[in-house]
Amino acid sequence: MHLIITDAWMAKSRAIHLSGTRLVLAGLALSLILMVVAAALYHWVFLKGAREGWPVVGSLVRLVVKGEFEQRDRFMRENLDVLARKLGEMQAKLTQLESLGERVSGLAGINPAEIRSKPGQGGVLVSGRSLSMDELQMTLSDLARLTDQRTDLLTVLESRLFDQKIRSMMVPTERPVAGGNLGSGFGWRIDPITGRSALHTGLDFQADNGTPVLSAAGGVVVAQDYHPAYGNLIEVDHGNDLITRYAHASAVFVKQGDLVKRGQKIAEVGSTGRSTGSHLHFEVLVQGVPQDPQKFLDAGSSIAAQQLASAAAAKGRNSPGGRPDKRPEGRR
Repeated sequence: MHLIITDAWMAKSRAIHLSGTRLVLAGLALSLILMVVAAALYHWVFLKGAREGWPVVGSLVRLVVKGEFEQRDRFMRENLDVLARKLGEMQAKLTQLESLGERVSGLAGINPAEIRSKPGQGGVLVSGRSLSMDELQMTLSDLARLTDQRTDLLTVLESRLFDQKIRSMMVPTERPVAGGNLGSGFGWRIDPITGRSALHTGLDFQADNGTPVLSAAGGVVVAQDYHPAYGNLIEVDHGNDLITRYAHASAVFVKQGDLVKRGQKIAEVGSTGRSTGSHLHFEVLVQGVPQDPQKFLDAGSSIAAQQLASAAAAKGRNSPGGRPDKRPEGRR
């Protein structure tokens, strides 16, 4: 780069040649000088003017500060809106978790109050620094992810427990005649009509004519007709090749294809068919083979006793004090 400097008084001219390196150095020096001048002007005009109360400078400073505050407020509002949305999502997820927990605890036989109770916490206080906005958002994100995992886990548990409960409700463990005395049991006996040894394929419950006959489990009525030996007969299919029979009924209140629930009244005790008196003949068949119904009824009694014991224990834990009174008998 060539620069030509002309002096009008001296009638002289001088040529200066600037190479690329010199040009760059000159530009840097000029930029540095301009930066220093700008900083000095800012310090002298704005800061000094703001301290001494110059009207124009004060207005400019207020505008700058106001713009900074507005930008900061806008940033805070945007972050608060994001946190509010995440908080709303967390509240919805926690409500869903609480509902799932109550259903799962009910299926598992656990008192829901034990789950809702606040766990004990404590320890030495070691103060820490305040969380930044990014750290708070990251913590909420981790909590949301953990909540999703717990929700998925409880959903699977609920499905498994519900399936187990349905299966248990389909097993004939309910006594078909409430308060009926057990007559002939399952197995070989002397036939009351022929007087010869014969296999008795069920249980006979002695009861008055018209006593309600209850379904031993939930299922579908697959047969309801009159049989020469069984009299008025009902067969209920409980799934898994499990069928119960109710024979000698005097009256029937269901028909083929009906859905019945555990403990539902389906008939009344009678003495129809091959019978010597009023009673209910009850059978349990697995894959068409007669089984001893007493084993199923005993299993139901055991389950009921366990449930009563669990309920009593839960009630004792929830009572004031949470433990039984162990004072001596004479001091109560």
